[in-house]
Amino acid sequence: MPSENEAPAKPAATVETLHAVRRLAAVNPEAAAAGLAPGQALAEARAICPELDVLEADPAADRAALARLAGWAERYTPLAAPDAPDGLVLDIAGCEHLFGGERALAEDLSARLLRAGLEHRLAVAGTHGAAWALARAATARGICIHAAPGAERAELATLPVALLRLDARVVAGLRRLGLRSIGELARQPRGELTARFGPTPVQRLDQAHGAADAAIAWPRPPEPWETRLAFAEPIGTADDLARTLATLAAALCARLEAAERGAHRFIATFLRVDGARPAIAIGTSLPGHDAAHATKLLAAKLGEIDPGFGIDAAILTAQDIAPLRPPQRRLDDGREAATGLAATIDGLANRIGPSHIWRSEPYESHVPERAVRRIPPMTATRPAWEYDPSAERPIRLLRRPEPVEATALVPDEPPILFRWRGALHRIRAATGPERIAAEWWRRTPDDSRKETDLVRDYYRVEDTEGARFWLFRAGLEGTPRWFLHGLFG
Repeated sequence: MPSENEAPAKPAATVETLHAVRRLAAVNPEAAAAGLAPGQALAEARAICPELDVLEADPAADRAALARLAGWAERYTPLAAPDAPDGLVLDIAGCEHLFGGERALAEDLSARLLRAGLEHRLAVAGTHGAAWALARAATARGICIHAAPGAERAELATLPVALLRLDARVVAGLRRLGLRSIGELARQPRGELTARFGPTPVQRLDQAHGAADAAIAWPRPPEPWETRLAFAEPIGTADDLARTLATLAAALCARLEAAERGAHRFIATFLRVDGARPAIAIGTSLPGHDAAHATKLLAAKLGEIDPGFGIDAAILTAQDIAPLRPPQRRLDDGREAATGLAATIDGLANRIGPSHIWRSEPYESHVPERAVRRIPPMTATRPAWEYDPSAERPIRLLRRPEPVEATALVPDEPPILFRWRGALHRIRAATGPERIAAEWWRRTPDDSRKETDLVRDYYRVEDTEGARFWLFRAGLEGTPRWFLHGLFG
């Protein structure tokens, strides 16, 4: 009952436009008590309940909220997925004993949802279809209904066929034949049902009874490389979080080592009591399963974690898994040099960002600034391109060609002088041109035209002071445009 200072809740609903008709998409309990239901025309709903508050439905926001709720539910199992439009599906096999059994887990979940103000109905069953049907068949709020594995057929027999997740037209057709319950449908010849209504009714029956698997779009892989730790009381100090990371890393890396696997990325997620999920992530240049190394890198980022009112569970996940053989040892039982280098690179990359740690590699392109690309520092690759030794290149290539003011006696001849960064350079000697054609299959950054007009004629020039430069003239038509691209030293 509302308090004296609290106004009673008003009937409210969200609406959407379906086939040019405004219909109710969802209703609150007060609207349902007034006789309104999803799918009802808005005009009819207002006639029944004039004081109805109406909000525009936002399916995208609903899906995002459901996805966040599924992420929150990962405190119970790594396999938690949104079941649009209004449910969650959790595979708790192998996790229920951590909470004292299936019923205890469901009751804990129900209590947390109620504290968050989320009305719900729960069902635990041996199949997704049975749990879906039993949850929606319940009439009381926050009640957990349990169907023992193998007992789905008897539990579902008296429920309406609409709870098999069938299309409304199929349900209407079955009712016209007098088939109103799941038990009545299950007794019918399967061939006749398929011939008349297609394969879906029989498939849904098998999924609900456990004779066929249901396809569920899990946000995570069915068998993720992760380990989790739940606490009897919430924790929040830096020392407790560091010990938690060490415990999780030791368990997860032991699994990886036993499987001769290594991970390029580790993510530590902390489940706060208020439902927030702060996380930290680290990457490694080489796949690894060194628990001490992973713990050290993760602990360096613990300052980013706000424990709030406490953390009651933690999860450590390994991603980008790759095969990893035991490392080769030297005769003196020392580590290979690459191992120590990788640890140094990992420390720097996780401190200043992986984008700031790289090495260059020749790349197959005649355009000079594209002939080198950045790759991760420990990537073992063979260059796909080698320079032509007969084509001399400057020891320093500018990041981008810089425009210069140049004067040439004849447009097709090298310049006799040019001005760069305010300094005038008179040319004493020049060789060229070396024509480098554009990559005709590419487009300019604004994607307005191809690069066919970006043909360049390069010249190696030397000024009166002895400095050597790499200049080019761009374009085949119009006024020549000159650029400085490199210095020979």
